[in-house]
Amino acid sequence: MKILAYTSPARGHVYPLVPTLLELRQRGHQMAVRTLASEVAMLNQMGFGASAISPLVEARAMDDWRGKNQLQQLQRALTTFVDRAAHEVADLRKALMEEKPDLVLVDVNSWGAQACAEASGLAWAVYAPYPLPLPSREAPPFGLGLKPLGGPLGRLRDRSLLGISALGWNRVLPRLNQIRATAGAPALLSVLDMFGRASLTLSYTAEPFEYPHTDWPATVKLVGPANWEPASQAPAWIGDLHPPVVLVTTSTEYQHDDRLLQVALDALADEPVTVIATSPATSSDGIRVPTNARVEAFLPHGSILAIAACVVCHGGMGITQKALSAGVPVCVVPFGRDQPEVARRVEVARAGTRLPASHLTPARLRAKVREAMTMRAGAARIAKAFATAGGSVAAADALEALSSPKMLVS
Repeated sequence: MKILAYTSPARGHVYPLVPTLLELRQRGHQMAVRTLASEVAMLNQMGFGASAISPLVEARAMDDWRGKNQLQQLQRALTTFVDRAAHEVADLRKALMEEKPDLVLVDVNSWGAQACAEASGLAWAVYAPYPLPLPSREAPPFGLGLKPLGGPLGRLRDRSLLGISALGWNRVLPRLNQIRATAGAPALLSVLDMFGRASLTLSYTAEPFEYPHTDWPATVKLVGPANWEPASQAPAWIGDLHPPVVLVTTSTEYQHDDRLLQVALDALADEPVTVIATSPATSSDGIRVPTNARVEAFLPHGSILAIAACVVCHGGMGITQKALSAGVPVCVVPFGRDQPEVARRVEVARAGTRLPASHLTPARLRAKVREAMTMRAGAARIAKAFATAGGSVAAADALEALSSPKMLVS
C-alpha cells in the first residue's frame, strides 16, 4: 500500500507523525510525505519520499499571538487555517497525481487538504497531535480550558457555551465552504462538523489524560502519544547535573511566550534545584541567568526528562505528553492555541499544575512548581495509560484496516 501524508507547516505536527510512518514502512508500505521545507531533507534521509508543501501554504505564518484576548487569538488562528486551505487544495491535488496513493493521511489543521482528500474518492484519514476540537456532551467546548463539571448544571453550561463557541468558529464558514466547493467536497453546516468527518481520525493522546467521550464517533481512535525528536548527541555536561532538575521550555513555533523563560529563571533562582532552560523559537539574548541555571537554544528533551523532577512549559501537546510519558509532572503556563485545554487536562489528571499566563509572576510560578513536584504519582499513572494505548502500532493497525481489512502486504 502507498500512503501519502500531508502535514501543516509546524514541526509539532510533523514529529508526532514520524513513529507511525516508521511503523508503516517497517510493515512494507511505501510512504510519501508533503511537509514544511525545513524537514524534507531529514525525512528523505529516513527513507520517506518527502517533498515540500506549497510555499504559499508555508508563507502564511500563524499570527494568533497578536490577538489581545482569547477570542481574537482564536479568530486569527482560524483565519490562518482558511488562508492556507485556499492553497492546499491545488497542492494536494498535485501530490495525488504525482504519488497515486492508496490512502491519504491529512493533518487536522490542513482544512483544504482534508476537503481535497474527502472529494478524491480514496481512503483517507486525519491525524490530530493535539486534543480534538470535536464537540461532546460530556466535556466543555474546546478552546476555553474549562474544567469538566458533569451533572445537569454542567451539561447546561456546556450546551450554552457550545453555541457561543460555534459562532466564533463559524465566522470563517463561508470562506471554508467556498474552498470545499472548489475541492468538490460538500458544504458544512458548521466548521465544527469538519472534525470526525474522515473515515478514521487518529488522536495522538489517550484517556485518562483526554476526557472520556462516549458520544464521539467510532471512527475516532485514541492511540496515545507519538513521542519523537530528531536524533542528536546529548551533551556530556548533562551527566554532571545535580538533581532535582527542572526543565523549562517554550514553544517551537513563535507565539510570544518568551517571558515564561525569564520569569521561571527568576522564580527558581533560590530554589534547591538545577534549572535547564531552552528557547527554540526566540533568542535568549539579554536573559538574566542565575547560578543554578543553564540556558540553551536547543537540547534533546529526552536526555533531560530522564533525570527531571518537573517540566515548566507553555502547554504544547508535544512537550507536555513527552514529559508525562516519562512520568515527569508538568507545570503548564498556557499562552493560547490548544494550550488552555492541555493545561486543564494536566490539572484534572492530577499530573501537574496550571498557571494562566495572565497570572504569571515569579512567586506564583514558584508555588506551582513546588506543588507540581509533589504530583509524580499522577504523572506515573498517565505514563502507564499512554504506554498501553498502542502508539504507532495501534495507529498503523487502524490505517491498514481502513485501507482493506483483508489486505496482504507484499
